[in-house]
Amino acid sequence: MSVTTASSATLTTPARRRGALVLLCLAGFMVILDAQIVVLALPSVAGGLDFAPGGAQWVMSAYLLGFGGLLLLGGRVADLLGRRRVFMTGTLLFGLSSLLCGFAWSAGVLVVARAVQGVSAAVMAPTALALLIDTFEEGPERNKALAIWSGSGGFGATAALLIGGPLTDVLGWRWIFFLNVPAALLLVALSPLLLRESRAEARSRSYDPAGALTVTAALVACIYAVVEAPRAGWLSAQTVGLLALFATLALLFARIETRAPEPLVPPSLLRSRSVSGGNLVVFLLGSCAFGMSFTLSQYGQGVLGYSPLWFGLCNVVMPATAVIGSYAGQALVTRVGARPVAAVGLALVGAGSLLLAGVPVDGGFVRDLLPGLLLFGPGLGACAVAGSIAALTGVAERESGVASGINTAAFQIGGAFGVAVVSSVALSVADGPGPAGLTAGYRAAFAACALLAAVGLGWASTLLRGTRRPTG
Repeated sequence: MSVTTASSATLTTPARRRGALVLLCLAGFMVILDAQIVVLALPSVAGGLDFAPGGAQWVMSAYLLGFGGLLLLGGRVADLLGRRRVFMTGTLLFGLSSLLCGFAWSAGVLVVARAVQGVSAAVMAPTALALLIDTFEEGPERNKALAIWSGSGGFGATAALLIGGPLTDVLGWRWIFFLNVPAALLLVALSPLLLRESRAEARSRSYDPAGALTVTAALVACIYAVVEAPRAGWLSAQTVGLLALFATLALLFARIETRAPEPLVPPSLLRSRSVSGGNLVVFLLGSCAFGMSFTLSQYGQGVLGYSPLWFGLCNVVMPATAVIGSYAGQALVTRVGARPVAAVGLALVGAGSLLLAGVPVDGGFVRDLLPGLLLFGPGLGACAVAGSIAALTGVAERESGVASGINTAAFQIGGAFGVAVVSSVALSVADGPGPAGLTAGYRAAFAACALLAAVGLGWASTLLRGTRRPTG
């Protein structure tokens, strides 16, 4: 690691570092909780605001476009203006936009508020991760902190499944957004006490406007293409045109970055085998995780007839075991390196998906779902922490914000891609609207998740080869 990062990590006491870790994990918990809980409440939201048929998806899509599109820029702004300052600003904006979501009086207002919420999350999430890696020295200490960070996401997903149904049923869907407001205020109040300010020591404060514009437009085009692909068709003019636009803008961005005096993404990051390999693994893992969760929800509620509350309670096993996997994964990464841990994690994810690919029409949770989830969860947790450690290993403090943005974007964009893939597969294979026809489609979708895990396993074995093992 860089000398700068090492010295900055020693500026805080152990007690203050622990407090900072709790605060940053609360931020990660809140972002994941918000993303997951909205999924459970979406039918109530659609009915409460009289969304047009199919329009409720924009409650999710608007958030994803804002979140995924601005993650890199959010990380870069934090590097230049100060990570604590930007984190507090993003958190405050997240709380205010959540308040507006809760008070939304029309479908249009809610969609706009969700887009703003996504933008604020794009500032919060990578900045929180950058502050974490700046606070803890590279090696076992940082690996443990990253495992706790990953675990907080698992706890957020678990909490969403546990409280989303009851909260929506008892108090109404608006309270899933109001829940964020006191948490955001608490984070803003405690940040000056627990977080150390840090920023890149650049000679000039250039934001690389050409690079920022092209990469943001490229990410928005990519996300919009994959989100709309199941409806418009993968070979439709809209999807092909948007993906072509994404490829063109991505190439233009790469060219701009090689010539910019202060590039948004330093070319050294893109050339790093560990950074590129770790982020590609995280992208495929996100595809599997989101794709499997989406398919499982459709099967559990659409075929087995589970209520949102009962389905949430049953599905807790997956994020709960992911937490266990993340803690075990960080310990193994410290001993054997990121590549074998990522490979084993993806193998477990693929095996769990294959077990789920055999679900019957009259399936039961213990017999047909639990075995697959018991494999998928630990694999997800172990691979997530291994991929993140690889992607953030050797990153200098001045680049920690944008590196964290890339890592967060990889998982989120991978998730959008995974949902689009499994949706398309399920629709194309389904043999009619009845339970038997739907189950055939969902089996194929689970098999697609296994295939995505296999591709990720190949990438982990190839691209993470030769990455150095973290040392204590």
